[in-house]
Amino acid sequence: MTSIVVLRPEAVADLLAAREWYDRQRIGLGGEFLEAVDGLLAQVGNSPEMHAAEFKEVRRGKVRRFPYVAYYRILTDRVEVLGVLHGNRDPRNWQSRT
Repeated sequence: MTSIVVLRPEAVADLLAAREWYDRQRIGLGGEFLEAVDGLLAQVGNSPEMHAAEFKEVRRGKVRRFPYVAYYRILTDRVEVLGVLHGNRDPRNWQSRT
């Protein structure tokens, strides 16, 4: 069964900032980044338990082709995305969102 995937406002802000950064590198690259994130989130919606829990039941999935990670948790009625951050960022950036 497919789960509803909901992005918290912080995750939306993460995505917008990353898209803007990638578009400054090359026109259209920000759109490619968002497509890659959409692909990951579709997989997570179809199979939320595909990634192991790492911290307080928060799971992380890697975005293909880009060095970003989506942090999410499974709730009873949805999958909640806490953030989409560069893989080298300090873990405290997303841990404070739990």
